[in-house]
Amino acid sequence: MPEGPSVRKFQLLTSPFVGQVVAKVGGSSRKINVNDLNALRLQDSQVHGKNLYLAFVAAEGPLGPTAEETVLQREAAIGASSPAKGGQEQICAPQTHPQKEELQELQHSRSEAPDAAGAPGSWLRFHFGLFGSIRANELSRANKANKRGDWKDPVPRLVLHFESGGFLAFYNCRMHWCSSPRADPASDILSVEFHRGRALDALRSPDPICYTLLDQRYFSGLGNIIKNEILYLAKIHPLTQGSLLALSDLEHLLDCAVQFSSDWLCSKLCGKGLHPQIYQKEQCPLGHAVTKGTLGPPGGFKRLTWWCPQCQPEVLPGDE
Repeated sequence: MPEGPSVRKFQLLTSPFVGQVVAKVGGSSRKINVNDLNALRLQDSQVHGKNLYLAFVAAEGPLGPTAEETVLQREAAIGASSPAKGGQEQICAPQTHPQKEELQELQHSRSEAPDAAGAPGSWLRFHFGLFGSIRANELSRANKANKRGDWKDPVPRLVLHFESGGFLAFYNCRMHWCSSPRADPASDILSVEFHRGRALDALRSPDPICYTLLDQRYFSGLGNIIKNEILYLAKIHPLTQGSLLALSDLEHLLDCAVQFSSDWLCSKLCGKGLHPQIYQKEQCPLGHAVTKGTLGPPGGFKRLTWWCPQCQPEVLPGDE
């Protein structure tokens, strides 16, 4: 499932269309009536953690203020919406059990913060599946045959054609109307308002550190790829209890989380793919055999985890 850096890139693809009116809609979504978007103006585009929010208003109404312009939005004018890139996720490693992981991630996302019931609001919330993406001014094309041997192109859930002639295509995503974005910048690892103190307090819990890192209440936008990579960078075993680690180790882990996420976003803006050091690897960069396991709280959300037992020795009670 796309993590914080990917969704930030998706937002950049939508930013050039802010202020434009939807001229035609399409897509396979049955969760919303896509025709409701006809003749609406795209007023704003925001990203919070793993969720993208688009605001729509009546075209004849005033455009109204948008969110304060950010450095990332200014980058959109420097080719972030290049059709050659199209916002596609690039990870230089084979996928492992994608259907199972996507189902678990979708189940987890439902428990984060359900949208309020009732009439559609002015904001459309997007939560992307494992291969979710946004394409600007192009459609996704099949790069391999499916299980039946057919070269069938992915079907977008939503396509927005604008009066300017451009369009946005949304793939493998869940959409819901809501009255406003569910935003907590203090928990977003890519936000300038990210609250390190609150994150450190969460990491000090007696839970295994890999459980805490995926808690979106404190690490919004941090997903399984980032979790695996930063634990390796910080040389911390995923099952080590946070309460057993020194404060300096937790601070270093937090530094790795922010730096890795920022670097990944910068790579995406430059059109570069991700080259993991431990995620989905059989050996770590030092040549040690990597261990793989499905880890998560009892009865809770579980994800595949990779770690090097030699580089990341587990700290047990009494070792500190």
